[in-house]
Amino acid sequence: MELDNISAEIIEAAFRVHTALGPGLLESAYEACLTYELQQQGLFVERQKELSLIYNGVTIDVGYRLDLLVNDTIILELKAVEKFHPVHQAQLLSYLKLSGKKLGLLLNFNVIHMKDGIKRMVNGL
Repeated sequence: MELDNISAEIIEAAFRVHTALGPGLLESAYEACLTYELQQQGLFVERQKELSLIYNGVTIDVGYRLDLLVNDTIILELKAVEKFHPVHQAQLLSYLKLSGKKLGLLLNFNVIHMKDGIKRMVNGL
């Protein structure tokens, strides 16, 4: 599946979860429900996937975890915060660079309208 098609399916699923649950819950609740929705669409989803850091050619496990990795291509970083802060975007960009993935979506479920809680980020590789 092409990245744009997968990301469109992810965004549709995020809208469904947000419509059903609304804002105000813990991030873990949105993560579990979004995982379910994506799997129902036939997508392969890994939750809390470990991400190692390679420094000077050495693999170092430092406890980084991707919230969701969809079809081994798109990283989802989920938030339930008042608003996005620059550190949230920096975190996703770092994950994209460390993993070598091209596309990531930052999804904030603590918004009135889900469209205001979506930030698409591309790794220039």
